[in-house]
Amino acid sequence: MRFYRATLSFALLALPVFVSAAALRRPDAPHQDECESPDARRAAVELYCAALIPTPDLPSASGALRLRPVTTQFGVSVTPDGHPRRLLTARIAGLPDPKSLGDYSAYVAWVTPLSMDTVVRLGEVRNGVTELGEVTLEQYRILVSAERSARVGRREGRLVLRGTSPGVRLLAHRDLTQPSSPGGVRDDGATQGASGGDAMAGHAMHGANAGAAAGDWRMPPMPDWMRPMPGMHALRPDVAPWLPAAGVDASTIPLARDREVLSLQDGDTLHLTAGLVRRTIDGHTLVMYGYNGQVPGPLLKVQEGATILVDFANAIDQPSAVHWHGIRLENRSDGAVGVTQDAVQPGAHFLYRVHFRDAGIYWYHPHVREDTQQDLGLAGNILVAPNARDYWGRVNREEVLMLDDLLLDEKGLVPYGREGPTHALSGRHGNVTLVNGARRWTLEVKRGEVVRFHLTNAANARFFNLSFDTLRLKVVGTDIGRFERERWATNAVIAPAERYVVEVRFDKAGDVPLVSRIQALDHMAGWFYPQVDTLGMVRVSDTPVSPDLADAHAKLRTNAEVTAEFATLRREASRPATHSLTLAVRLDQIPTAVSTMLWGTPIAADWNDGMPMANWSVTSRQATWILRDPASGDENMQVHWRFKRGDLVRMQLFNDPLSAHAMAHPIHIHGQRFVILSRNGVPSDNMAWKDTAVIPVGETVELLVEMSNPGRWMIHCHIAEHLGSGMMTVFDVQ
Repeated sequence: MRFYRATLSFALLALPVFVSAAALRRPDAPHQDECESPDARRAAVELYCAALIPTPDLPSASGALRLRPVTTQFGVSVTPDGHPRRLLTARIAGLPDPKSLGDYSAYVAWVTPLSMDTVVRLGEVRNGVTELGEVTLEQYRILVSAERSARVGRREGRLVLRGTSPGVRLLAHRDLTQPSSPGGVRDDGATQGASGGDAMAGHAMHGANAGAAAGDWRMPPMPDWMRPMPGMHALRPDVAPWLPAAGVDASTIPLARDREVLSLQDGDTLHLTAGLVRRTIDGHTLVMYGYNGQVPGPLLKVQEGATILVDFANAIDQPSAVHWHGIRLENRSDGAVGVTQDAVQPGAHFLYRVHFRDAGIYWYHPHVREDTQQDLGLAGNILVAPNARDYWGRVNREEVLMLDDLLLDEKGLVPYGREGPTHALSGRHGNVTLVNGARRWTLEVKRGEVVRFHLTNAANARFFNLSFDTLRLKVVGTDIGRFERERWATNAVIAPAERYVVEVRFDKAGDVPLVSRIQALDHMAGWFYPQVDTLGMVRVSDTPVSPDLADAHAKLRTNAEVTAEFATLRREASRPATHSLTLAVRLDQIPTAVSTMLWGTPIAADWNDGMPMANWSVTSRQATWILRDPASGDENMQVHWRFKRGDLVRMQLFNDPLSAHAMAHPIHIHGQRFVILSRNGVPSDNMAWKDTAVIPVGETVELLVEMSNPGRWMIHCHIAEHLGSGMMTVFDVQ
């Protein structure tokens, strides 16, 4: 099936979306009447509504589908294989008595992939509202037919309505950019800025580093299955390429060491140095960064309530600092360059005082040029042990895993931008995954062993969809402590900077892979491909564990004291939000070859770099990621909210699906903790304290932020390239 430019408008009208422009600007999720609005042009990028179009002989019939995300504790809901989970509701009107159409007694809804090779029954439908259940496909069609019986197992009757999922709109990218398509983008034309700027003939370099030789940049690697994009071959980032310790003999740089575990007591002083290290990954010798010569940095184990001093020394070739992510410490020690301190210059020191108020899993990393320094290895975990002995359930052991990735080509590390980040659209997705710095992490356990895993996503942009083969996960905690209730899950979605605590029982001898399964997008082709990254292996011996905790592990605990703590916060859920932010992007001087690929991607989250050339070539000079206060119109660092200590602030975050390149954002709030009150108007039924929340495209997430910590603090997206492209603001707690 092909849509050429001449028929593109018809293709868009056949796509599923009927939402008013006003409705798109409202902060709540689309309601059924919004799905029936006639404004299809504005709605073409919506994720959650689809038209049901009648056959020509039934013009009185009409319908709309509403697609609702399945609510989970992870914010983004996908199957273990990475397929999106959506609940479908149909509202239908004008269908005649099925008997008037022939030998029929009922109407039945079906779902089929675009190939039409399989058709799955969803259930009987009538005029009015019908819940159709869950669909786990990216691109599909909905068919409604008149059938002899409501219980038929396959479609045989007369078609009366049909609809198409929003994801099918991605196919238009492919056809819009075909050179053979009328008006399609060619490889040899001049380009025009997406925001109406001056033309960039032949994709010429521009900006302060226009003189940088094109040969200094190497083309970013692409998967074999991904189609190259027309018009991209001459593009280059408008910043100079950079790698650490350029020109230095790598053999003179010390080899990186594995992470050490440091148990620290109240009053201890930690000496922490950021320095150059040498690593070998996939046959490449790489010069990278490490804390105390280790990648990741030392795992710090401390007790809840402890305070330590950290003497930080900067021995790398960039200014740096250390941010203590998620820790409610004094403002001076937050490590936010430009807000709480100046950058620590090469050769200089800074003394941090770090107080651990809350049990949980935390991490530390730079807060200046995160896109380079964090990606090159400057990150480490902190495990804060609870004072309450029964805080967690019983396990045989605990493991702390830091997940990360790197972008390599045939020569080694793909260079970074010297003056600002590259990959400013979707963030820098690596093609090599790492666990605790290892290319292939391994763990040896005994049969029946129950392991508590503290998981941290330290990647610049990658979302992980984790599973231990087919074993179930007991989800017990997240960023800053426990959930109200433990729950079973088949997979765990972890956005950049988020942490989750899961427990797994390895009940059979053999190898159990730790994998991240996604449906990777080829943006040019408009198709999704299954992709499995094996991150490591748990080797289970046949020796039985002692003690055997099978019975305890099989039970899901309810943490009544956590629920009691949140009872007051739930009462705040009835109040309207007092502060709001809209998440968007502004692009400037984007070549036509790139801008053509950007309009309205109808997916909730980017799981891979679906357009490597376009993403790599756009820098922070061309993309400004935005946190906008809709009340004032202020953006990013112009927004300056003021609160008092003790305030409970209901904050609403809306990810605008009409943005030029809408994608999910993990939003991090410094120095405070919050709970997620609701997603798309659905109240949370299982709260936990967090510091980072993922906001999928088109969704509204409401937080209740406890302003308990005085000082000036940051709010920002934790995709490193988005932070480096301006997506940050500040607030004061007095």
